[in-house]
Amino acid sequence: MHARRLRASLKGWGGVGAMAVVCALAVAFALLLPHTRPAGDGSTGVGGQGVADGSHAKAEECENPEDQSLSPSTAEGASIATIKKRGYVSVGVDQNSYRWGYRNPNSTAKDVELEGFDIDLARRIAEDLLGDADKIRFKAIPTNQRIPAIQSGQVDMVVRTMTINCDRLEQVAFSAPYFLTGQQVLAPTSSTIEGYDETLADKKICSAAGSTAYDKLDADKKAGRLPASTDISTTVPNQLDCLVRLQLGQVDAVVTDGALAASQAAQDPTVELKGDRFTTEYYGVAMKKDADDLVRRVNRILEDYREDGGWKESYGTWLSAALGSDSESATPPRPTYA
Repeated sequence: MHARRLRASLKGWGGVGAMAVVCALAVAFALLLPHTRPAGDGSTGVGGQGVADGSHAKAEECENPEDQSLSPSTAEGASIATIKKRGYVSVGVDQNSYRWGYRNPNSTAKDVELEGFDIDLARRIAEDLLGDADKIRFKAIPTNQRIPAIQSGQVDMVVRTMTINCDRLEQVAFSAPYFLTGQQVLAPTSSTIEGYDETLADKKICSAAGSTAYDKLDADKKAGRLPASTDISTTVPNQLDCLVRLQLGQVDAVVTDGALAASQAAQDPTVELKGDRFTTEYYGVAMKKDADDLVRRVNRILEDYREDGGWKESYGTWLSAALGSDSESATPPRPTYA
């Protein structure tokens, strides 16, 4: 893969000041971010599979949502034809999640480009579909606008730490999983919070609106699995806003995907993960429900990305320092197709 992978330094990124800059960038979520710089051929040779019979499972039939995607294929249909005619793929991403999709504040480049694990994957998809990793337009999307952006056609897909779950399968289609994670608690190092347990009593918890973290908190609060005094009312459009509130002392803890939380702890040494992950979740590339040809093609790309070492290279560049080279997340999940 010839797409650029820039390594970002930790220097100068931590603290509230930097977070304020990042949150200011998030205001531009509706702005299209074209990348038109010419690159090399960038094409990849992929072995195609015939289109297999199959269909997306309905949510009420869904037990293992990560296993519901369509089998890989290089066959092209209406969705891919539209992208090729347009000349670029439109991808919803984050621009303020450190190491996933963000603008490196230490970059000396005149035009600071998006970087991170999700950005590498998005570029790989563009490279395969159009022969050029730069034939892509990024659109910064808040956490709670990912599904509407797909359904309205604002973007062809979302590559933004988006968890595959049964409820979402009623609204969008997902690729096979490309990353294993789970919910964890992030809190100040000095906090008495020990994890997702009774130590959350009388604590104020922040989560992103529309996130699986909030869904879990809400369900557990109603079921009595969280202390009755735990306050889960603080929700924000973008997950990183929770870290800012934590730094400002407005909340006591954040609940989010462990992979994101680890990256946030790397930004700010005054916070840390508390306890183990308490769910098992998988990220997938989200697309329109009827875009079967695109779903199958993305799954073919993911197969190749795992097999040719692209996934491992990207993990080593962006996530290994925070998550470790031997963690359960350091190996790409092996898919099971519907």
